[in-house]
Amino acid sequence: MKNNVNFGMGRRGFLTASVALGVTGLVNPKALWAEDVPHVDLPFERGRRPLVAFPQKRPLMVMTTRPPQLETPFHIFNEQIFTPNDAFFVRWHLANIPASVDLNTFRLVVRGRVKQPLSLSLEDLKKKFEQVDVAAVCECGGNSRGFFDPRVSGGQWGNGAMGNAKWTGVRLRDLLQKAGVEHGAVQVRFDGLDQPVADVTPDFQKSLDLNDAVQRDVLVAHSMNGEPLPMLNGFPLRLVVPGWYATYWVKMLSDIEVLNERDHNFWMEKAYRLPADPCGCVQPGAPITRSVPIGKMTVRSFITNVGQGGTVPGGMPTTIKGIAFDQGYGIDRLLFSPDGGKHWQAARLGKDHGDYSFRPWEAQFTPVSGQTYALQSLAVNRIGESQRFSARWNPSGYLRNAVETVNIKAI
Repeated sequence: MKNNVNFGMGRRGFLTASVALGVTGLVNPKALWAEDVPHVDLPFERGRRPLVAFPQKRPLMVMTTRPPQLETPFHIFNEQIFTPNDAFFVRWHLANIPASVDLNTFRLVVRGRVKQPLSLSLEDLKKKFEQVDVAAVCECGGNSRGFFDPRVSGGQWGNGAMGNAKWTGVRLRDLLQKAGVEHGAVQVRFDGLDQPVADVTPDFQKSLDLNDAVQRDVLVAHSMNGEPLPMLNGFPLRLVVPGWYATYWVKMLSDIEVLNERDHNFWMEKAYRLPADPCGCVQPGAPITRSVPIGKMTVRSFITNVGQGGTVPGGMPTTIKGIAFDQGYGIDRLLFSPDGGKHWQAARLGKDHGDYSFRPWEAQFTPVSGQTYALQSLAVNRIGESQRFSARWNPSGYLRNAVETVNIKAI
């Protein structure tokens, strides 16, 4: 691998391979919505998504080009339990993203309330610290936002703003231990190489309480699924916080700062927040008097091998497959209903790849030709938490974990 890493592309090549990542391009982004462009129609208002192959990516559903927001086509989750790197969703907050990283000069800095600040190269991280693997789902807090009713503001994701990978890197707590956290430290703040285009836009920074930051599975990762991180997924380093929403998984991680007070930056105090109610919800139109940051993921499950409006053969056993996951307690059981929740049966859980990973499942039923069916799945984790039968509404469209319905017909 070259030390000046751009994976075989010059700067202009990376920025303009089909679509600009923030500056300019060979194709006007508006042209992507032309009728003759391959696309997917998601089942909600303004759900048309062009399919475009960005650098290091197969064709993914484009929601925005500046910054890039790319959604994984849902059929990919049926093909294998670990989402391929070139199919993994992309979500950036700032449009000024480096097109290449020079590993000769790149350093990860650990500073702030520490006894010995660190400046570490990628090779330092690989050779001087224990290498750890964690299988974990990375899910955007706004995954499935497009299905909220009433409609909410923000990127209208379908169900594909998530992915499951085997992450390899070093434990964050090992870095903090090497630096020596000073007494009185409260939080750890993370910053990446991406930058805002305008000075008035706040730099994207996220923080974790110290007790959360030093959990054994929190990694500074350099690889996913056995390969270096793709540029669009945070090369050369990203924070991996299993069980927490992706907003905390800072990409192109370059700066770790230990704080002796709570972080009051925009992305902690204003963005990614929920109503401070046990349900994290409000009635549509109701005022929000107090809010809290989003944190850990909810319990979810999906049907993957048949889609909305699909058909199955009647008169013979049909296998329905899917995936389930939660914030790290692990999936205990999965219930399946072929009739919109009137009757439920236990599904068979597949191989357990770890508490933070997708868990495959499957169930069988025998449909009757000419009949329609409303398929549903309901996941329950090991502490008894389950999906909701209806979505809890909040004005930002976060944390959806409703039981989803897939309507099909037997032929």
